[in-house]
Amino acid sequence: MLDKKFSPERQSAFAARFEAQKIAFGPVVFQCVRYAWKRGMLQALSDTGSTGLTVTELAATGCWTEYVLKVVLETCLSAGVVYLSAGRYVLDKTGYCVLTDAITQINLDFNHDVCYEGLFRLDESLDQEKPLGLSALGDWPTLYQGLSQLPESAKTSWFAFDHHYSDTSFPDILPDVFATAPRRLMDIGANTGKFSCAALAYNPSVEMHLVDLPKQLTIAEENLHKAGVAERAHFHPVDLLDAEMALPANMDMIWMSQFLSCFSEPAIASILQRAATALSPQGQLLIMDTFWDRQRYDIAAFCLINTSPYFTSMASGNSKIYESNDYIRLAEAAGLQLLTTRDDIGYCHSLLRFTRAGQ
Repeated sequence: MLDKKFSPERQSAFAARFEAQKIAFGPVVFQCVRYAWKRGMLQALSDTGSTGLTVTELAATGCWTEYVLKVVLETCLSAGVVYLSAGRYVLDKTGYCVLTDAITQINLDFNHDVCYEGLFRLDESLDQEKPLGLSALGDWPTLYQGLSQLPESAKTSWFAFDHHYSDTSFPDILPDVFATAPRRLMDIGANTGKFSCAALAYNPSVEMHLVDLPKQLTIAEENLHKAGVAERAHFHPVDLLDAEMALPANMDMIWMSQFLSCFSEPAIASILQRAATALSPQGQLLIMDTFWDRQRYDIAAFCLINTSPYFTSMASGNSKIYESNDYIRLAEAAGLQLLTTRDDIGYCHSLLRFTRAGQ
């Protein structure tokens, strides 16, 4: 069983109590820091370097009143985003990360634009294992049916979040994908077709089979046409939650990237069983995903673990960021066996390679 601890080994009771208050006021801190970033306060402080600015000097710009500055910057102060030096606010290291670090900004936008309102109903969503918070964005059974129809800010932030985590990994794993020279490659959960475009461009002879919901495939097909690689692509609209819907057969390689985390364990079991059936006799299944238990650094594990409530409240109601052993166990039950595992791909991905048991 995995052992894991995020708190310091010799944390005092007083320090633990302080950490508890950070949790209690977390939503307040989130919104104030975001406001300071989005409205230019942090940039204004950054522009002055270690000199900093007083509240009066900031108010003189006409962008904010002294009242607004005091409310927001005092919360930023409490969070270590800024510090006070002789009455002047100066950008601290955490504030610099908020202002310049892409993944921090993407996570802030995702949690604000996609998750924030819906997370208010997390308790109901957990109790019923249904994405009841999704009603804040639209009326769909799961977020995936409404992905192409999300409000613009939510759509932009969702795709930025999804692609930033996956795009850094695609160039690195294409040699893994084509190590066995597959001629028929299936991309399950093709989404906007980014991986399929990359694979088709990488290998001029591969035949791609894209599987996803109809609306996602429409977007993927448009993107493949724009990239000039659609002539070797086949599109298969499939609702993977329908256990009776088979997958195209005789595949040399089946690819899934950040896909199975969208489903419950019973649904994953069904998908893996159908994937195993769809493989050619010597075919292989590659799963690339973000497993929180396989991260080198706590910062990555923290971000991944805290993405799971999004899946509960907004996406499906019963999926999450899984441990790697969950996938391995379900794959073995589907008649597959693990061949290799590769970690440290992109920001936080691992690659699991399976074949049919006994091959």
